[in-house]
Amino acid sequence: EQEVENLSGLSPNPEKDIFVVRENRTTCLMAEFAAKFIVPYDVWASNYVDLITEQADIPLSRGAEMKGKCGTNESELELFWLDQAYTLKLSFLKEGHNTSRGPEASWRLSRIQFTYDTSERTYFKDAVSPGKHTASSHRLSALVTPAGRSYECQAQQTITLVSSDHQKSVQLLLSEVRLQPFDIPADFVFSEEHKCPVDQREQLEETLPLILGLILGLVIVVTLGIYHIHHKLTASQVQIPRDRSQYKHMG
Repeated sequence: EQEVENLSGLSPNPEKDIFVVRENRTTCLMAEFAAKFIVPYDVWASNYVDLITEQADIPLSRGAEMKGKCGTNESELELFWLDQAYTLKLSFLKEGHNTSRGPEASWRLSRIQFTYDTSERTYFKDAVSPGKHTASSHRLSALVTPAGRSYECQAQQTITLVSSDHQKSVQLLLSEVRLQPFDIPADFVFSEEHKCPVDQREQLEETLPLILGLILGLVIVVTLGIYHIHHKLTASQVQIPRDRSQYKHMG
């Protein structure tokens, strides 16, 4: 028995969507992300002779319908919105490989397919030869994550898809991603996250000044401590006068 749920309404971010696939009353795929497609399309110039290229910015709708498929090594999430004028299919693959540390497994986003209809009037205005087109990835290996962990990336990532509409390049912009298509430990619970390199770098850039500040502060404290101890030791030493005439003032 399979259930699919669009939980996007639970997100405080109106641009972020949440999707869950459950099989036998257990979560087998979870996905949270904000997505937008930038799609070039042709319109007539004012002279009705030349073609010019316009750009449609298509967000993933919060009310998207969905279906999903979970497997041991292959999983899939498919989303439809605006009366199926737009369809997004994400395919995931888990595979093992040998490393210097021995055999290891990881999962990745292996294929993206985006179908769009240029006769749809919300985002496309006066497209030449309107109709359905499909934009697909080619030999994709994205969001690579160790098996048993979830993928997390707050930073925006751009994935280029090639369209059946005269090989135009469609851009998929993904951000605020938390995703796990395999090995979910408990219902609605992500495994430990694997952060993307951009997030790791930004985290390091944020914490590095703090670390350097702490080190500098520690150096100053130690230096002042050494100076204070040295000053006390120096002050406690008895100064013996070198001039014999000063002996009469002692005692």
